Amino acid sequence: MRKTIFNELHKQAGAKMVEFAGFEMPIQYKNGIIHEHKVVRNSVGIFDVSHMGEFEIKGKDALAYVQKISINDASKLIPGGVQYSAMCLPDGGIVDDMLVYKISDDFFMLVVNGACEEKDWQWCVKNSDGFEIDLKNESQNINLLAVQGPKSLDSIQKLTETNLSEIKYYNFVHGQVAGIDMIISRTGYTGELGFELYFRGGFEEAETVWNSLHKAGEEFGIEPVGLGCRDTLRLEKGYCLYGNDIDETTNPLEAGLGWITKLQKGQFNGSDAIARVKSEGLKRKLVGFIVNADRVIPRHHYKIFNNGQEIGIVTSGNLSPILDKPIGMGYVRTEFSEPGSSIQIEARGKFYPAEVIKLPFV
Repeated sequence: MRKTIFNELHKQAGAKMVEFAGFEMPIQYKNGIIHEHKVVRNSVGIFDVSHMGEFEIKGKDALAYVQKISINDASKLIPGGVQYSAMCLPDGGIVDDMLVYKISDDFFMLVVNGACEEKDWQWCVKNSDGFEIDLKNESQNINLLAVQGPKSLDSIQKLTETNLSEIKYYNFVHGQVAGIDMIISRTGYTGELGFELYFRGGFEEAETVWNSLHKAGEEFGIEPVGLGCRDTLRLEKGYCLYGNDIDETTNPLEAGLGWITKLQKGQFNGSDAIARVKSEGLKRKLVGFIVNADRVIPRHHYKIFNNGQEIGIVTSGNLSPILDKPIGMGYVRTEFSEPGSSIQIEARGKFYPAEVIKLPFV
């Protein structure tokens, strides 16, 4: 297994380590997932997300290239802007979702899921023919911490001269935190106020940033938090997880990602297939639902029914620490996708009542 630069610091903090995306990563620390979830919702937590992939695109055709592989319209970005987007196959299936950073007019950075890094890199290389660009996979050279929660700004502000309150959502600046040069990005995967910190360097720099953040956030009860609560936090907000809610068999429109799919910008990978699906009408949609039964968690691949008729499949599910109820997401036939629709989740041969709701859950 690969290790992030923070690996030893996680173990010192009492993390339970597991394999994730080919890395040894912290799933939780001493106090458990529910505790860590509430730390992020109520105060501030630090995630190590250095397993994520970062691809740099430089050159005069940088924008044209990004426009080809991205379903969103990167021409709308100004330097310092970030965009949520996805890469699609010619048939409209999703290669991966990603963030697009515009560093300058001829310099973009794509941030992709760690589990998809190698596949995504091969896809990016394959699609680079004919473009005057310099394409680099910088994933192994960039460290990434996500500092998330209502007290994230107050914590980081102690360590930087950059006025963090001036950074708008989905924007970034170049600055220093704890004396280390980095990208300070007003983004995250929790639905809370938060920042993602991209920086280079070895263990000395990583330890400096890690320890400085813990000291700065001490008065707010800052804690390191693991991938377990990262999943429950994103689920409560209805954010898609690649490999569960979206993959190469799903179309962005049926996944509720029409808002990032800009067909009007012109041709891009998958645009014809996506336009065809739009004109023909969706046959299924990704929905959120609450299970009205105790002690049953809707698991990935559980079947969804309506009055004995199979209508879909669960893609994500867990107990919501904030609602204290089982929640989930899944694909159902379009006629059962309206909020308020009654459905049943099959688990171990039994059927449990659930209701489709309008996302987010929290």
